[in-house]
Amino acid sequence: MGRMTLFLTGSPTRYGEDHFTEDNGFLAAVREALGTDEPVVLLISAAPDDRAFTDSVLEGMTLCITRSGIRPKEITMLDRRNAARVREYVRKADWVILCGGHVPTQNRFINEIGLRDILKEYDGVVMGCSAGSMNCAGRVYSHPELQGEAADSSYRRWLNGLGLTDINIIPHYYQVKDYLVDGRRLFEDIIIPESWQHRFYTFPDGGYIMVKDGRTTLHGEAWAISDGRMQRINEENQTNPLMNFVFISPHFPQQYWHFCAALKANGVNVFGIADTDFENLAPELRASLADYYKVRDLENYDEVYRAVAYFAFKHGKIDWIESNNEYWLEQDARLRTDFGVVTGLHTDHISAIKEKSEMKKYYALGGIPTARQIKGGEGEKAIHGFVKKTGFPIIAKPDNGVGAAATYKISSAEELEAWLSEHAAMVPAYVFEEFVTGLLVSYDAVYNSKGEPVFESNGEYPTPIMDIVNDNLDSCYYVRPDVPQALKSIGRRTVKAFGIKSRFVHLEFFKLDRDREGLGKKGDYVGLEVNMRPAGGFTPDMMNYAHHTDVYQIWADMVAFDERRKPLGDDAFCAYASRRDCFRYVRSYEEINERYGGAMCFVGRMPDALAGALGNQVFMARLSSLKEVKEFFRFVTEK
Repeated sequence: MGRMTLFLTGSPTRYGEDHFTEDNGFLAAVREALGTDEPVVLLISAAPDDRAFTDSVLEGMTLCITRSGIRPKEITMLDRRNAARVREYVRKADWVILCGGHVPTQNRFINEIGLRDILKEYDGVVMGCSAGSMNCAGRVYSHPELQGEAADSSYRRWLNGLGLTDINIIPHYYQVKDYLVDGRRLFEDIIIPESWQHRFYTFPDGGYIMVKDGRTTLHGEAWAISDGRMQRINEENQTNPLMNFVFISPHFPQQYWHFCAALKANGVNVFGIADTDFENLAPELRASLADYYKVRDLENYDEVYRAVAYFAFKHGKIDWIESNNEYWLEQDARLRTDFGVVTGLHTDHISAIKEKSEMKKYYALGGIPTARQIKGGEGEKAIHGFVKKTGFPIIAKPDNGVGAAATYKISSAEELEAWLSEHAAMVPAYVFEEFVTGLLVSYDAVYNSKGEPVFESNGEYPTPIMDIVNDNLDSCYYVRPDVPQALKSIGRRTVKAFGIKSRFVHLEFFKLDRDREGLGKKGDYVGLEVNMRPAGGFTPDMMNYAHHTDVYQIWADMVAFDERRKPLGDDAFCAYASRRDCFRYVRSYEEINERYGGAMCFVGRMPDALAGALGNQVFMARLSSLKEVKEFFRFVTEK
């Protein structure tokens, strides 16, 4: 569809008015999309052989446009008389308006002149009015309208349209809601019974649907009709993203139901795919899902593919597929590629953010320093040569891995020989890096489709995750109230280098504790890893506490509206301290609560699958200074 902006209306005016309505921001949206108040306008007739009717529509539309403050350079009505010049007219036009009238009559005309192919690369504004909006769909639902059509068994309900959208609308709701065709009620007896396995939208004049930059939004009072039911989905002056979102594994991590609830609050249809019975999902998650499909095994791509195909068949085009989970990143990308979903990563870009060796290339594009590295597949001789340059210790970690799992610190030639011997079969799947010392920090952010940050945060991890996992240590870290400008700068450069858009990201850096040749001065940031998902565990909740906001809603606003609508509040530190079940601690839960009761944000259990890195029992507190944070860590974890 090129860079076209599409408006679907019943009428661009309120009933009885002679100018475009300003309600629901309609006139402002049209003028912004046009980018000029002197457009070349092409009208497409819905009655191409009725000259008197067509001429009256031209006169009325010209008056309506000019009384709306728009002064067209030229306005042409396309009908049977000049149909042979359709390509020329479309090529010249800034604005194509498909006029209202009888749907089948206009449909025959647009198919005869080949308008579908002509509009494929059109990059101006297209506006449908009534029948014109209905004919914009790929498969047009043409309900009986004239007397005799409902009783005619040969009347065709489904027609081939322009393919500019997959949306079927029923225009002029208040004018037609009590309409009778051949003695049958239009809605109760015809449209609603015919909505099984289909979805129709109906709204009064003054409401509209806009399709722009790949996003579809419904503006104003409206109802959805599907599977024999009709329900109100939008109010006057509200915006609803007509979006179908498939959420993979929404039940894990357990707090991910917040993402689904926030999407639902924005009017998004959320469809869940998981490997458990619907009744076993958390009540909050069940309430957030518009539909659900259980698979036996989430690792089985064919099963998950069939689940997405089911949703696409039942509900229409899928707009987003996402898990926000590193583990399913490759599967998400494959599903998007196979279903033509343009929001999110595709298979051709997945190695850049899953394989640590590939990440290096993109860091280099952004001029971001990183530790030197070699792939294990280059062989033992090359690895030994690498160590001669860097010295010990070095870090061995899976090229394609999540977190600190199966990561090793090797401190001597003897340890390296032993490790290579013990892990011989795994060496080609590993990378080896020089050991960099410093504070592990994260740049956590939500980016919109333009590659702009709508939210930024900073976590700091005093004890490396690798040490926590390997040495069974207590996990203690915190979210800062601010993001240092230097970290913000290198974080944004990294996002740009990797081409990140429309995502929640968790980028890891080392803040150097001393000068390092080739990397930077003490206090500089060095790139470590790019993670295309939110930080793990309860860290998103910690961001909420630190910034007095709701990052789940911020992310959902980015998905639905491509902007942040949730404000930030006052900022503070949010500290996380965990305990392991295998240790005995000095202070009881009651003592911790007595000391920090007013500051405590959360006390609870970490799921076993995440406990290796994040501990078993979790305590989180909102504190005003780093000194208080350190004291909180000591108080909770002292053994």
